[in-house]
Amino acid sequence: MARPEPIAAREAKLFRNNKSQAVRIPADFELPGDSVMIHRDGDRLILEPIRCKNLLEVLAGLTPLGADDQFPEIDDTLLPAKAIDL
Repeated sequence: MARPEPIAAREAKLFRNNKSQAVRIPADFELPGDSVMIHRDGDRLILEPIRCKNLLEVLAGLTPLGADDQFPEIDDTLLPAKAIDL
């Protein structure tokens, strides 16, 4: 993904939200998603968007089933399969 063009630094407002401090991020600095990673570098706070993993990353993180692992028994009389016309 291409990096966005740099935007000149500007002042943003801090405010309290219950017991947390929050910052109002201007629209031109908006980050994707609904959460970020935050870390401290000296007296600087750095916010980074959390990227969604793609399917290959998710699958690579799974632990393979062992030879002794079994799927649970399923009572298929409770939910009989219905024919679907595709």
